[in-house]
Amino acid sequence: MPHPLFRKKSIDTIINDAEQGMSDGEGHSTALKRVLTVRDLTFFGIAAILGAGSFSSLGGAIFHGGPGVVILFIITAIACAFTAMCYSEFASRIPVAGSAYTYSYASFGELFAWMIGWALIMEYSIGNIYVAYSWSDYFTSLLGKMHIHVPAYLSTSYMEAKHAVERGTSNKELLEAWNQAPVVAGLRMILDVPALIINVLITYLVFVGVKESRNFSNLMVVLKLAVVVLIIIVGGYLVFSHGLTANWTPPGKAGGRSFMPNGFGAVMMAVSGVFFAYIGFDAVSVLAEESKNPQRDLPRGMILSLVLCTIIYILLTLVLTGAVDYRSFDGVGDPLAFIFEPEHLNVGWMQFFVAITAVIAMTSVLLVFQMGQPRIWMSMSRDGLLPGIFQRIHPRHKTPSFSTIVTGLVVGIPILFTDKTFVLDFTSIATLFAFVLVCGGVLLIPRKEKVAGRFQLPYINGRFIFPPIVVLAILLAWLLNPAYFSDILHFDYTGVAEYVQGKQSFWDLALPQLSLILFWTFAIVLAFLSFIKKYSLIPLMGIITCSYLLTGMSKNNWVWFIGWLGLGLVVYFAYGYRNSKLNREKVVE
Repeated sequence: MPHPLFRKKSIDTIINDAEQGMSDGEGHSTALKRVLTVRDLTFFGIAAILGAGSFSSLGGAIFHGGPGVVILFIITAIACAFTAMCYSEFASRIPVAGSAYTYSYASFGELFAWMIGWALIMEYSIGNIYVAYSWSDYFTSLLGKMHIHVPAYLSTSYMEAKHAVERGTSNKELLEAWNQAPVVAGLRMILDVPALIINVLITYLVFVGVKESRNFSNLMVVLKLAVVVLIIIVGGYLVFSHGLTANWTPPGKAGGRSFMPNGFGAVMMAVSGVFFAYIGFDAVSVLAEESKNPQRDLPRGMILSLVLCTIIYILLTLVLTGAVDYRSFDGVGDPLAFIFEPEHLNVGWMQFFVAITAVIAMTSVLLVFQMGQPRIWMSMSRDGLLPGIFQRIHPRHKTPSFSTIVTGLVVGIPILFTDKTFVLDFTSIATLFAFVLVCGGVLLIPRKEKVAGRFQLPYINGRFIFPPIVVLAILLAWLLNPAYFSDILHFDYTGVAEYVQGKQSFWDLALPQLSLILFWTFAIVLAFLSFIKKYSLIPLMGIITCSYLLTGMSKNNWVWFIGWLGLGLVVYFAYGYRNSKLNREKVVE
């Protein structure tokens, strides 16, 4: 009998709980309204993916990796594609709300399910804080183009202004916010009012119903796709007509011109920004209970949205790095508008279109993420890991009302005291962690007979394929850089000297090497297990590609992630462990 921490819910039990339209104990139904088609789900996926990543974090990624960041987009897309197929397998078997949380409950057990559910708060709620900040930036920029001025201290986060001043920034807006802000009781009154307002409006829209949210989201997706395509066409034409293609091979550190001017290591530094651009495709799986045919439509919606957005991201990156030297994107928060400024491509009307599109794009991302979080809490509440009020469904709107309001508060309150950098570091690593567990979970559930009209993950025996892939990857790494593995195992004594002098922390020094040592050790162990247990190839590839992306995470990523999981474990043992439905059923027996 498994330890209580790893007690599992069977797939049949999960489905039956959802189909029965469970009650929260006070006579309130928890059944959701099934209204979403494959087109709606695809649009929701595009709405979530094509937003803050393309309109904001893409600039920072390009600055670190140069034109070569395209390669990282492809690597990330491949990792997400394997993961999407694993999500699709789970979605076809467990067509209920909860996403990775529910899937982990069926495969790994309760403790891992809780950890995933807790980590997903970082993806959906905390991630939405970043989107709200980005929305505010573009919205105030759009108002500025219409000659409506919003004071900088009312459109900037306090921490962003404070940290910028401490760094000696030359950013005029941040300096203006700090210097012109009213001071009350010694505290500068700096807050991002537009970010707070859009959070309230989106929370209300999600509260009143999924059908209304669907129609609003679909309209925004059509508009932003049209303008993004226009950006690619106009920007691409000007890159070639102005003879700017040399920007794709800028001068490199090692001399000469290169597609990756700072090397592949610098490209990997952009992992947080690039991966953030893909966060959201898994949000489609959260809408399982509101889909008309989840076993068929959920997989299609996830995969279609992922493929379309990957193509768009690659084309956008090529246009941006062709139009402007990659080094010019330092600190640029609106890269798509930036390339059309007078000193670059000089297309004023495109700047205006981009500003409008960005506001639309950010709004749709906020909408999808704000829909995802309440449904995860609803699923956790059904299982007894959260109080019953989290699963309460509004009698008229048929939405998880209390959970939606709490989500709005979880997004809105931190807007007062966080900044973009913190949120970006906090979000990407939690999502990758969830992806690894979802792919691993597929390996632990028994294969099923194919059912017509439902997605089924193809079983490809990895016994004689995955181990050679790992060996080939090791050989390629060595052939492309003969010093690769010796560099991993060899400590930089210059860095040690800086550590001793207090100029560099131990983790800043050791983490990159330690991450790669752990990754290659894990890859070899996984290859051995795949040979012994005949694991399926697709989830194996999902695990290994997402694990590799984790090696690009910084010290801050890991510190905040581990701290957040620690807090989650305190909450679990204080409430969820004792009140778990599985635990209560055991006591009754």
